Amino acid sequence: MPRFAPHPEKRPSIVTGASSGIGAATAIALAEAGHPVALGARRVAKSEEVAARIRAAGGEALALPLDVGDNDSVRKFVAAATEALGPVEILVSSAGGLTPSPIHELDTDQFAEQVGVNLIGAHRLVSAVVPDMVARRRGDVVFIGSDVVPAPRPGMAAYVPAKAGLEAMAHAMRMELEGTGVRASIVRPGPTVSDLAAGWDQQATLTMLENWKQWGFARHPYFLRASDIAAAVATVVSAPRGVHLTLVEVQPEAPLRETPDA
Repeated sequence: MPRFAPHPEKRPSIVTGASSGIGAATAIALAEAGHPVALGARRVAKSEEVAARIRAAGGEALALPLDVGDNDSVRKFVAAATEALGPVEILVSSAGGLTPSPIHELDTDQFAEQVGVNLIGAHRLVSAVVPDMVARRRGDVVFIGSDVVPAPRPGMAAYVPAKAGLEAMAHAMRMELEGTGVRASIVRPGPTVSDLAAGWDQQATLTMLENWKQWGFARHPYFLRASDIAAAVATVVSAPRGVHLTLVEVQPEAPLRETPDA
């Protein structure tokens, strides 16, 4: 006899930061696995393009407005998603932001804004979703972390401490939720091509990358794709009940070395 009842075949899911990048790719991956998905982001028109793509492929998806920096917006998003799809089984916290800057040169309000999006926004979702998961004794919460947590990089003034706080919160949640049937997991991307860099000052970006090389962080030019991270998220939530993938770090494979002529 199994120790746990299996997952429902269709698991209503919500994905934040779903208008592009990792969030959009994750929504697509979950829909391809048969789960109805609510896509949350400030850019609703962009999210709707992703949702339309999912529906055209036979999946179930809707785009809803979401600002993780606003309590009312989060509550309305979760309520609308639950009404449309059913009680949330999967929460993927993917919303984030990054401005390249040395710590001492970043305005404190900008620092707080980035911490608010990357960390406090994730907690807003947790407080709105997880109590109901605990009451139903099942659910998956996946936080998109970053490999800057074990290996902080220069030039990422607020992003590094925000993601460190996010992963610390996830680890604490995992211990607090033990025995409830709810799993809290981290998917930790390495260097990834994403929209985080959109709008960055070119010179600030080049300076940051040069500093990365100095400290040994740019070993090769290959970056992950958003779909690579989405595949990891889909793997985490598809693990059968009784199995908990607590931390999955995803790194890009290096280009193949040149081989000497035979």
